[in-house]
Amino acid sequence: MALILALDFGGTKLAAATVEAGSREWLRHENKLSPANADALSDIEIMRSLIDYVLDQRKPDAIGVSFGGPVDADTGMVRLSHHVPGWENIPLKLLLEEEYHAPVSIDNDANVAAIGEHRFGAGQGYDSLFYITISTGVGGGWILNNKPWQGAGGMAGEIGHIVVDPAGPVCLCGKRGCVERFASGPYIAQNAKELLEKQPPNSGGGTRGDILRQLVGNDLNLITGQIVSVAASNGDELAKAVLYKAAWALGVGIGNVANLMNPQRFVLGGGVTKAGDSFWATVRKIAQETALPEVNFEVVRAVLGDDAPLWGAVALGLDVMK
Repeated sequence: MALILALDFGGTKLAAATVEAGSREWLRHENKLSPANADALSDIEIMRSLIDYVLDQRKPDAIGVSFGGPVDADTGMVRLSHHVPGWENIPLKLLLEEEYHAPVSIDNDANVAAIGEHRFGAGQGYDSLFYITISTGVGGGWILNNKPWQGAGGMAGEIGHIVVDPAGPVCLCGKRGCVERFASGPYIAQNAKELLEKQPPNSGGGTRGDILRQLVGNDLNLITGQIVSVAASNGDELAKAVLYKAAWALGVGIGNVANLMNPQRFVLGGGVTKAGDSFWATVRKIAQETALPEVNFEVVRAVLGDDAPLWGAVALGLDVMK
């Protein structure tokens, strides 16, 4: 039975797994957080140790790779990582092929997760879908006519950098008011922290920021997107407002994409999608309001969770063997 090695170089986490062709059960699966001062070399070293563990002295028949940043899928060249320095123009496909003597297929993480959900998850049976991942950043990946579509230079699907508020705050990319600037986990945390810094404790009758303060012991640097979600679900009005703005931005982005490309399904994955029912209701409502009434689409949760890029990498590995 052919052995597929699946690798995921994420913004904050590295993961490796092995599976036999035709199986839906991991043989071995291991992940490790990228250290705070990580660079490309340290990431590659960590991944090497994960690969050694999951291969368990076997040789892979094919390797699929999901990478958290722009990739030239044809050449297997990583252009850069937005979160880890030193990845500029690294020939990752070539490095892996030389080291493990197996064919390698590599693509951007959102594209690979889209392939994973299409082949094994919420996109099965649909010939067009747009996958959106909302975590450290906000990215997207297309499946059109049952095939991944990367665009002319591999940059299709960047929904995170659709501008929804031209007068909004400045994003990491330099533009103002991008979807990512409102909806990614780190920016949700930053937006909540900035609002709290402008407001003294106990100024809103106990529900505007005070629950959030209690959750982090008043150390605002400990706020994460997940903690904002917890505070919102416990009734914190400030946290609810921050999450509403995130869901609003995402909904506007989805509605615009629906008008432009008319896919059957939008499949949403990543940590922020665990934000609760009101988040989902807002995303769906704003998306429908933004799209034309004649444009029909569904917004559904990804079913593969954090493993969507790894299962997409399995699909890449299966395809590169053909």
